[in-house]
Amino acid sequence: MRKILQYIGHLWAYLFSPKMAYYLSQTGNYLYTGYYSAHFKRWGKRSMVQKGWADLKGAECIEVGDDCMFSPNSELTAWTSYRGEKYHPSIIIGNGCTFRQRVHITAINRIQIGDNLLTGNDVLISDNNHGVIDKGNMQIRPQDRTLSSKGGIRIGNNVWIGDKASIIGKVTIGDGAVIGANSVVTKDVPAYAVVAGSPAKIVKQL
Repeated sequence: MRKILQYIGHLWAYLFSPKMAYYLSQTGNYLYTGYYSAHFKRWGKRSMVQKGWADLKGAECIEVGDDCMFSPNSELTAWTSYRGEKYHPSIIIGNGCTFRQRVHITAINRIQIGDNLLTGNDVLISDNNHGVIDKGNMQIRPQDRTLSSKGGIRIGNNVWIGDKASIIGKVTIGDGAVIGANSVVTKDVPAYAVVAGSPAKIVKQL
């Protein structure tokens, strides 16, 4: 089957110009977006998903603003239940946000993202962990531990998050902040600060 599909794709190279192929791809994106956007609590005008979700759970608890774009293999998970425990999550995303490939946003509490967020690839934004760190939990498979959260995450407007950065736990990130690539953010970041490292520390403050 794979060879047949590749052969069909090869034929398309002769039948369609790159511009036409782009428009065909965009048509698929619009159809995909139209189907999945109906499941969300709110889906803003002109927002789009490219190609597909890697994982999508609890869409009824997720609000997406206008003019947002999710690149391929994005994950949005709002866990209403896990291993018998009930949660009341919400994920609220502002306007004009761009999420690059393999971004994972997961909540059992509350994640609120302001306008115009830009992420790199492979970014994690999580308000929860698999269990608390104690000996009893560490003797259980991570998959079988109940989820825990110390609080929600709030990200301000015009924030830029670099590739492979992680934002974990009860954290507030101020307007205009820059999170360096590969950073691990576990504490609040002031507005207009640049942070980097693991754990992330302020390297510049305007």
